Amino acid sequence: MEQKLDCIVTQFTDMMEELRREIREVEKLQDLEKRLKTMEATLEELKKDKEKKVAFSASLLASGEGHTGPMNPVPSPLIYKKVFSNYGNGYDSNTGIFTAPIKGVYFFRFYAHCHPGTKMAVSLYKNDQGQCSVFSWKPVTNGNASNSTVLTLEKGDRIYTKLWEDSWVFDDPAGYTSFSGFLLFSL
Repeated sequence: MEQKLDCIVTQFTDMMEELRREIREVEKLQDLEKRLKTMEATLEELKKDKEKKVAFSASLLASGEGHTGPMNPVPSPLIYKKVFSNYGNGYDSNTGIFTAPIKGVYFFRFYAHCHPGTKMAVSLYKNDQGQCSVFSWKPVTNGNASNSTVLTLEKGDRIYTKLWEDSWVFDDPAGYTSFSGFLLFSL
């Protein structure tokens, strides 16, 4: 009887040890599954980051040369027709407005050019609020000015440039008057 009991205890001990090994294996598999899910989520984030490429650059006239302005009042944003690039499709060459496709921190730069004797003044706006400007008062020779800024934008925020009243800008195929921007990083 003792032998039988020892045999049962031995079998039970072996079964318990086997069960512990299997539990450890299941725990390892659960850990691997958890790590795999984390890696899959990271991969999805990386794919989304790849889709977050936003950059545009355009100059005022699609072809030819000429002045824009003066206007009083100024009815709308400057519309940059010659689009060099528009990754993320944020810039609309029909309206002159860049609309942020994603929330993030963006860099914007604009240049303006005028001929002697004309007043040139342009401001950059975020959602109808002035952010920065350039100005040249009737230069003796051609006048050039540029400005840039870094702005935090929500998805859907609108950025554009606009002439001041009674001011002019000039552009030709060299693209002297231009507007560009790009996403630095998403938020």
